[in-house]
Amino acid sequence: MALAAAFLGWMFDGMEMGIFPLVARPGLQQMQALHGIVDESFVQRWMGIITALFLIGAALGGLVFGWLGDRIGRVKAMTWSILFYSGFTGLCYFATEPWHLGALRFVAALGMGGEWALGVALVMECWPEGKRPLMAGLIGASANLGYCIIAIIGIVFPITGDSWRWVMIVGAAPALLTFLIRLFVPESEKWKASRRKDAASPAVEIFSPALLKNTLLAISFASVALVVTWGIVQWIPLWADQMTGSKQPTVKAWSQFYQSLGAAVGCMLAALMGGALGRRITYFLLCLASLIATQVLFRAVHEVGPGFFVAVFLVGACTASFYGWLPLYLPEIFPTRVRATGQGLAFNFGRVLAAVGAWQMPALMAFFDKSYPKAGETIVLVYLIGMVLIWFAPETKDKPLPA
Repeated sequence: MALAAAFLGWMFDGMEMGIFPLVARPGLQQMQALHGIVDESFVQRWMGIITALFLIGAALGGLVFGWLGDRIGRVKAMTWSILFYSGFTGLCYFATEPWHLGALRFVAALGMGGEWALGVALVMECWPEGKRPLMAGLIGASANLGYCIIAIIGIVFPITGDSWRWVMIVGAAPALLTFLIRLFVPESEKWKASRRKDAASPAVEIFSPALLKNTLLAISFASVALVVTWGIVQWIPLWADQMTGSKQPTVKAWSQFYQSLGAAVGCMLAALMGGALGRRITYFLLCLASLIATQVLFRAVHEVGPGFFVAVFLVGACTASFYGWLPLYLPEIFPTRVRATGQGLAFNFGRVLAAVGAWQMPALMAFFDKSYPKAGETIVLVYLIGMVLIWFAPETKDKPLPA
């Protein structure tokens, strides 16, 4: 039941995150038409602002709900996180101005940022040590399954300026999951034992001398993955739409489908690789593969076609593989009493960095002559940083979770 709750919670979280890349362009175009504006820079500017607000909200939510999970329990905090992200996504149906979308996405992101840390902590504390790589892969793949689901919906029902609002109603459905979680999901026994033994001050302890190195390294490893994901990979559907001149409404959904399908495969493989080869060498190889795959996509592909979708699948597999590695590694470097807080901060801090990039995306796009691939091939060089930093981290293969 713990695995089911974490899997479904993160799957629906992925579905919520996948909604906006599909509805952003038609929704913002409809809004600008109401003001008599026809300008691509309007879409890019507001896409950057709303994405930045979402990322900042997710970062804040990861810290707040992670702290809450260490204080009141994983299950109770997870229930509130899912209610937040589903309820406020549904309210986007009523948005009539770009800033409405920005405000609602910010609040919804609070829940999305918290759910990951809580679900990972709950599962890793409930399942046997030897199952950690498999559990990490399943949780990592679940969000991308959510991306696939919303992409399929976008393929079957093309999302246009007249139909984007009903997709936001779909985003409210996960609220029903909270009732099942409260009724059937048991609380972590390891967390209960930790609370009886220690009166944790998790937000303080993760920055204590004993944990500061691990906290900073965890932030760095997650940031490398998140900067690329939110700085350029999430923009691939918009790039595809731009290349087709917005004349093929389903091309955004097909791009997201192949990207998320590859991501689900990559998450499973990365977690299993981490279990077999070791955590450090696996992270290094993931960075190397991602750097190569993204450079091929952005330098060699110039039109939407079979080659584009194959490249998008491979980029999705490589760049999202970190989301199978992170739920394997992060629980192994934080003790139980601060695990949700440490994971929440580390996983979501990278979103703050990505938010700065998203906020400045219009300026970056202008610098690169409004070219998504030119911007992309520059942003992905951040993987070089990850390839160096990983060798300063502890190897945790075959070691038990810190008590």
